[in-house]
Amino acid sequence: MFDEIEFDRIKRLPKYVFAAVNELKMAERRAGEDVIDFSMGNPDGPTPQHIVDKLVESINKPRTHGYSVSKGIYKLRGAVGNWYRRKYNVDLDLDREVVVTMGSKEGYVHLVQAITNPGDLAMVPDPCYPIHSQAFILAGGNVHRMRLEMNDDFTLDEEGFFRNIETALRESTPKPKYLVVNFPNNPTTATVDLSFYERLVALAREERFYIISDIAYAEITFDGYVTPSILQVPGARDVAVESYTLSKTYNMAGWRMGFMVGNAKLIGALEKIKSWLDYGTFTPIQVASTVALNGDQTCVKEITEVYRKRRDVMVSSFENAGWPLVSPRASMFVWAHIPEPFRAMGSLEFSKRLLTEGKVAVSPGIGFGAYGDDYVRIAMIENEERIRQAARNIRKFLRGHGEHCPE
Repeated sequence: MFDEIEFDRIKRLPKYVFAAVNELKMAERRAGEDVIDFSMGNPDGPTPQHIVDKLVESINKPRTHGYSVSKGIYKLRGAVGNWYRRKYNVDLDLDREVVVTMGSKEGYVHLVQAITNPGDLAMVPDPCYPIHSQAFILAGGNVHRMRLEMNDDFTLDEEGFFRNIETALRESTPKPKYLVVNFPNNPTTATVDLSFYERLVALAREERFYIISDIAYAEITFDGYVTPSILQVPGARDVAVESYTLSKTYNMAGWRMGFMVGNAKLIGALEKIKSWLDYGTFTPIQVASTVALNGDQTCVKEITEVYRKRRDVMVSSFENAGWPLVSPRASMFVWAHIPEPFRAMGSLEFSKRLLTEGKVAVSPGIGFGAYGDDYVRIAMIENEERIRQAARNIRKFLRGHGEHCPE
């Protein structure tokens, strides 16, 4: 009916690759199979009790049940300011440089909608979290995908990264207006040091493009690594905004709470578009999030330690099973090179086989971009015993395909 009416913007979106794995996973489970699921970045731990208690306290006050504030209640914006001051020694203007968002994804998409004119071009590293590129497509813009260059230890290859930016600036028409960066990176776990941002800010000021930085995994770091913020660089607020979410740090994924800070022009655009689209997150959730950011941070260390232990068990047990992994120094993921005999089939077909034959679900790298097709993303969302069981399953799977596995 009405075939002549088409939805051109939606048609530009690619097929959701992860749906194929999800459908297979559900079919296996309906058939009674025990699938060990590493495919989704969905924290499995509870939200810390003191945050839940504050939610309950606030929700029992009827005055909190009405419309909230689109840009975030002032106390929560103040907590965001405290977090940046405490962690990065950065002082923010709470009225002009801070907006509370419904998780970082909502804020990112609405920012892109607010600042993208038809045909605008954004530079987005590949592989990437899918919405980092597709938000510009949804907004009527275009994307220049540039390969995310990494060293063997999955730190960023800065020279390669800047070489790719300079190529895009020189060869693209129209000239890119925006660059998206995400470190620690999802899906690759790639990390950077502050010197990277110093160089990036200088280039953005010289070439006149804005930077959108996503540090969703800033607190989940290991082995002494500390995630820097682009806003630590003098002059960064002239060219950059940064987004963050409470989802991973505090096991609050379903609460949908995050924020975006930085350049007043871009933050103003986000605030304006949100004022037309929403009334903000439910006030008790904002109140509880204030406690999360301002309160005792012991829970953050405990959550991070859970991921560190899982990382160590995964790396050692998978290697013993015949699948060597690079140990990440940040995030809740492992970016795993597909075993050599399976590499030619690509990440989607490998993920399907591992699921149906090995009963282990992972995310195919092709879902994060063309340059991810030799990899799969493994989320550390199962406990240590389940990780060891997955390794046993993988060992049998590899042996079944003629792979040599250690005795």
